[in-house]
Amino acid sequence: MHIVHKAERTAGRRRKSVELNTDANTAARTETPESWTIPADLRACLGAETPTSVVALGNRDILSAQTLALFCSVQCPGRLILQTYDLALALQKTDLAVAGGFHTPMEKECLTLLLRGTQPVVVCPARSIAGMRVPAAYRKPLTDGRLLLLSPFEEKRCRVTAQMGAIRNRFVAALADEVFVAHAAAGSRTEQLCREVLGWGKPLLTLDRPENAGLVEMGAVPVTPETVAQHLANIPCPHTEFG
Repeated sequence: MHIVHKAERTAGRRRKSVELNTDANTAARTETPESWTIPADLRACLGAETPTSVVALGNRDILSAQTLALFCSVQCPGRLILQTYDLALALQKTDLAVAGGFHTPMEKECLTLLLRGTQPVVVCPARSIAGMRVPAAYRKPLTDGRLLLLSPFEEKRCRVTAQMGAIRNRFVAALADEVFVAHAAAGSRTEQLCREVLGWGKPLLTLDRPENAGLVEMGAVPVTPETVAQHLANIPCPHTEFG
């Protein structure tokens, strides 16, 4: 599968390259500072909490594509569920890499749809993936080169906790070029993450529904499933340097 990089799609955009070695897609590998050049925007967002190594399984070249992080609170209003389904279906037809922890019910549903599409996907579990059994649904996308499993956690961190989930979500949001939040419940960790994302200066998108009025007031850009791909295509990619 050929992944369309940012510089290939739009003149004037700079390619977001991540110097990761490409191994067999079925072999997990720990990338250290010697083999992984930490993206400058990841360091700028996370500061001292930037991981110095990651464990990667799959096509590492996916990180060179324009990346959209996808999040949703555990509780998602019914009227937003169908729109989120439609948005996931719309993303299937793009060359955007969609990244997330895919832990909440709505996020899991989106991942199921995305794995049936053709666009690249980055899955970041809230645990180490070293020695992790690969789910059956991941095997074909891994073989096809359109799936990357990525974890900032050490090999011994195999038990998922709420704290690790929060660390993972910040990692995903910092790694992405844009962040989409289907819904963030008031006072939730997801809403807190949205405030942090806006503080980083990253574009934050949400569904254009009354239930998301709080996010829009906060600074999120309202979109619809029909307009999200076009909107993302018009967002200039950050000038990312590595080192």
